[in-house]
Amino acid sequence: MTILEDAPSQPATSSDAASRGLDRRRFGAMVLTAGAGSLLFRRSALALPASDAVQVIDFEWVDAARDRAVPARLYWPNSSARKSPVPLIVFSHGLGGSRKSYSYLGEGWAAAGTASLHIQHVGSDESLWRGNPLLLLDRLDGAADEREAIERARDVRFGLDRLLDRSNPYHAAIDRKCIVAAGHSFGANTTLILTGAQVVRDGKLLEYQDPRFSASLVISAPPFYGETNLAAVLASVGVPTLHVTTTEDTIRIPGRYSPVQDRIDVFKAIPTVRKALVVFQGGSHSVFTDRSLRNGGPLNPLVKRATSEVALAFLDLVYRSDPRPLEDWSATWKPILATAPAPFPVPVRQMDRKRRA
Repeated sequence: MTILEDAPSQPATSSDAASRGLDRRRFGAMVLTAGAGSLLFRRSALALPASDAVQVIDFEWVDAARDRAVPARLYWPNSSARKSPVPLIVFSHGLGGSRKSYSYLGEGWAAAGTASLHIQHVGSDESLWRGNPLLLLDRLDGAADEREAIERARDVRFGLDRLLDRSNPYHAAIDRKCIVAAGHSFGANTTLILTGAQVVRDGKLLEYQDPRFSASLVISAPPFYGETNLAAVLASVGVPTLHVTTTEDTIRIPGRYSPVQDRIDVFKAIPTVRKALVVFQGGSHSVFTDRSLRNGGPLNPLVKRATSEVALAFLDLVYRSDPRPLEDWSATWKPILATAPAPFPVPVRQMDRKRRA
C-alpha cells in the first residue's frame, strides 16, 4: 500500500506519457539545472496578514513510545470569533509539507470560529527537499512507503491525544462531537486511513480508524498505489466526507503518475451517500498548498479562499443539518467551478427546526 505524494509540481511535459517515462537520472538532472528559483523547489508561503481573530500556537511534542517528534501548530479562534464549544479540524500535510503549510486554511477556519491543529510528519515533511537532488526520488520513495503512511496516522492520533489531554489548556473548550480529519494529497490518504480505509496484509486486516473523527475533508486524494480494489480499501469509510479537486489535478512524479480521474474514483468509492464533491475549473495538484501565485496565477488565491469556505459550509451541513451555506457557497463561486457540491439529504424535522430558528 504505497500511498501517494504531494511533492512540488515539476514543469509540465508535452504529454502524460512523457511524464510517466521520466527516469531518475533525467529527473535529477532537471533538479540540478533548474536552480533554487525553479517551480520545482518554489516553496514560498502565501503572504496572508495576521488576524486579530486568530491565535497561533506551536507545540514541540514527542511521542516517546515511538521515539518520534510530532511538531504541531494550533490555529485557535480568539474570543470574538469563538464558538462554544469550539469545533476542531485536525490537518495532515502533503508529502514535503510542514505544520506551517496550508496556513490559509488554519487562519481562515479559526477566524470563523473553528480551531485547526496542523500536524507535521517528520518522516515525510519538508526535510525531503534538502540534500543531494540526485537522491530526491529515493527520499520520496522512502517517505511514501506504507510504513510511513501508518506512522502518519499514528502522528495524528497522538497529536489529538495531546490536545485533548487535561494538561493542555485548550482541551476543555473543544467540542468532542465535532472533530474533523482533513488533509491534502498524502494527507488526504492519511485522513482516509483515520476514517476507515483498510487493507489486507498476510491475511490480516490493517486498519487505523480513529472513532473520534466524525467527518472528513479530503483534498486531492491520490489513489492507494498498489491496491487494485479501491472499493474494498474504502468500504468502511462511513463518516460524511467532502472531496475537493480541480480539472488539472494531475500528479506527475516519476513512478507515481496519477490523473485527475483518480480523485473522482476515490470519491465514487466512498460507500456513504453523505459525501460531496467540489471540482474547480483549473488549478494544479499543488494549487492548494502555500505556494506563490505563479502556481495557478490569478486563480490561486480564489481557489484557496473558496476551499477554506466550502469546508465550513460542509460542516454546517453535517453538524447543523443546514444545507443553505453550501448552496450559497456554490452560487458565489460558480464562475470557477466545474462541479458544485450537491448537499446530501438531511432529516426534514431538523431542517424545519433550523428554518424556524
